[in-house]
Amino acid sequence: MSCSKCKSEDLHFVYIKTEYRYGREIMWRKIKLFIMVMLAVLITGMGFMLLYLEKLKNESGGSGGVIVEFPFHMPHKEAQEQPQEEQQEPDAPDSGLEEKSLALYEQAVSSGQKAMLVACESPERVTLSFAGDILFDEAYAVMYRYVARGSSVEDTFLSGLLERMRAADVFMLNNEFPYSNRGTPTEGKQFTFRANPQHVGILKELGVDLVSLANNHAYDYGNEALLDTFDTLESAGIPYVGAGRNLDEALKPVYLIANDMKIAVVSATQIERNANPDTKEATAASAGVLRCLDPSALLRVIAEAKENSDFVILYIHWGTESQEDIDWLQEEQSATYARAGVDLIIGDHPHCLQKIDVVEGVPVVYSLGNFWFNSKTQDTCLVEVTVNREGIENMRFVPCKSEECRTRLLEGTEAEGVLNYMRSISPNVYIDSDGYITWN
Repeated sequence: MSCSKCKSEDLHFVYIKTEYRYGREIMWRKIKLFIMVMLAVLITGMGFMLLYLEKLKNESGGSGGVIVEFPFHMPHKEAQEQPQEEQQEPDAPDSGLEEKSLALYEQAVSSGQKAMLVACESPERVTLSFAGDILFDEAYAVMYRYVARGSSVEDTFLSGLLERMRAADVFMLNNEFPYSNRGTPTEGKQFTFRANPQHVGILKELGVDLVSLANNHAYDYGNEALLDTFDTLESAGIPYVGAGRNLDEALKPVYLIANDMKIAVVSATQIERNANPDTKEATAASAGVLRCLDPSALLRVIAEAKENSDFVILYIHWGTESQEDIDWLQEEQSATYARAGVDLIIGDHPHCLQKIDVVEGVPVVYSLGNFWFNSKTQDTCLVEVTVNREGIENMRFVPCKSEECRTRLLEGTEAEGVLNYMRSISPNVYIDSDGYITWN
């Protein structure tokens, strides 16, 4: 015989059991709904990704549209941020220029050239920006401090400099190290650099579109590390010039197809200046850089570039470290390359600023200085060049300063101080208050 208390407890247990079963059913319904929604999102996302990849494939003309694994199409960096509808329905002039650019690109590809399409902000001109040496090796000050500060490019390139770098149609600098976790440091070399391949993404964050590997540190960790560097840059979609898996690759210019223009970029190094350099020269069967202590090979590259393009840029590693004055070989070779048909010469390696000059009618920036390379406080710069179908439209020296492992844009009296310094060492050109450079 049961008592009323027992019956009450039994009813309470039944209520709890029923509530638990109902709650469990509700929970499973929610889980099932969540799984269904996630599957729908994944399937939809995969569909959009496949459509996008097919679009890129169609734009590139299939598998032939990629040269040395480089993506050929660089949409303008500011345009990427705009809503999709604002990028559609281009006007007639833009459509015509795009057709010409595609034709130039297809012609370059069919000829075995290393080429890439560049989407420009303006259909009338191409803006190019150049900076000097960078270093991503965590064993050295700039990268160590960068990581310690939270790995933020916004906290590293200041005062509007980062926005300026990203805004150029093409931004190029000197990649003064290999990307690799392999290899051994060159025996007897005082400074050897190597960066973790994961740091290649910083180039994208900075807006870098093209790098030179023609320098005296690309081979610091030997053949394996240099080969890893090629793979890393290609996987990241960053074209490079001035080095290759063999001499044929190292000799290839990069052709920028922009609007209806074809701009060739060539690069080489004359450092180290001895018969058996630590940085190996590419050969028919081995990887290395393109060397120009003997200018013969580079002159052949320039001749090819001149024949196949509207404008030729030489980005060259030369000069004497920490010397304001140019050396005899810079002076001799600048004239040689100007006569060979180069339209603009941009130099680096001395780790300091050197003069801007005009040689045989060709503007020469002898050294851009360190852009983000060590902990020293140094003046540095961007050099911005606008090119149209007639040649150089304008050229500008943009004063910057590297200090405390950051680089910032200068303004006011600080900027004027650097401009005055450049005027004092560059008597053959005129530099106005905004940094614009003119010459006779």
